Amino acid sequence: MTELKALKKQLRQEALSRRDALDPLWRIEASLAMARAAGELAVEPGTIVSGFWPMRSEVDVRPLMFALRESGARLCLPAILDRTTMVFRELVRGAPLVEMGFGTAGPGEEAQVLDPSVMLVPLAAFDARGHRIGYGAGYYDRAIERLREKGTEPRLVAIAFDCQEVSEVPDEPHDVRLGEILTESGLRRFPAG
Repeated sequence: MTELKALKKQLRQEALSRRDALDPLWRIEASLAMARAAGELAVEPGTIVSGFWPMRSEVDVRPLMFALRESGARLCLPAILDRTTMVFRELVRGAPLVEMGFGTAGPGEEAQVLDPSVMLVPLAAFDARGHRIGYGAGYYDRAIERLREKGTEPRLVAIAFDCQEVSEVPDEPHDVRLGEILTESGLRRFPAG
């Protein structure tokens, strides 16, 4: 393992340990508070927004997704097709959800595949420059790259708790920078560059 990968792994483990240590009831309250920020995101009706089904101690983004749906957004969730490919399937009210692995659920194969223009992105750690450390498999980096190859530049809004911020994420050329992050402290925009 390279020194850079080892450092990322260490930062990931430390940030996730801090997140895991948060009181579960506090996490629920913080997740509900983040949902109230839906208006700050200024998502136009009809906009396709990808969310995610929370796993372990992640922010429960479902209240935020519900608020965005109420304002007219079309929602989708990630579906991992194989070891390298993730697509986004439409989340329709009342449609059954299936086990997606990693303790998550999502729309089944019959759901329409959509290309989101706004992506709510989970992460393990982030820094003040907009760099993130994911969970290590690279699914989001590859999915964002595929959207860009199609000519789409999705708006990337990370979702995390403040305790997941680190002083600096070591970045590599393939890493995708975030534009914004929503935490319990509110919506922050990262400087371009």
